[in-house]
Formats: sequence, structure tokens, C-alpha cells
Amino acid sequence: MPRVTRGFKARRRRNKILNMAKGYIGGRSRLFKTAAEAVDRALVYAYRDRRTKKRDFRRLWIVRIAAAAKMNGTSYSKLIGGLKKAKVDLDRKVLSNMAILDPQAFTAIVKLAS
Repeated sequence: MPRVTRGFKARRRRNKILNMAKGYIGGRSRLFKTAAEAVDRALVYAYRDRRTKKRDFRRLWIVRIAAAAKMNGTSYSKLIGGLKKAKVDLDRKVLSNMAILDPQAFTAIVKLAS
């Protein structure tokens, strides 16, 4: 009995997986079965880390703002509380960039918050 290799749709499906596995090491980029497992796992990590990235950046911004606030003689929590009371609507990303790129403006914001 001859071996059936299936039609063009199956080949297209396999090639799609193998193209996604380009750059993987060894059989993970060449063998369909192992490549499919590696790609599935990679897609799970990608989905999870798209959400984790947002948390990680927020943590980084908070650490930067806290360091800059300490240099200006206040704490992070007092700074954020003061900004809320003063109705200053700057998010943490903007405050973090300001603390790094424009320390004088950040100092002015700290004075406004206290």
C-alpha cells in the first residue's frame, strides 16, 4: 500500500509551523513534531509575557520614581499621595521619564505635591 503524504493544505499547515520554528536549535527547527511542541510552548510564553511585561514596566517606573523622590527628600507614597491631592494627572511612566531626563521639572513636581 502506497504512503499517503496528504494534500497541499496539510503541507501548508506543516510549513507554517516550521516557519514559526525558524531559528530554533536542532530538530526543533527541522522536525515537524518537535517543532510543533516548541512553537506551542513559545506561543504560551508569548501570551503570558505580554501581560507580565506591563507589570514589569510599572514596577520599574515605581522604582525609578521612588529613587528620584528620595533624592528630593520625600518618599514615593508621599509623592503619589500629594500628586493625587493636588489633582496632578501624570502617570508613572511620564513621572519616571521626567525623573531621568528632566530632574529640574521632577523637583518642581515634588514641590507641587508637598
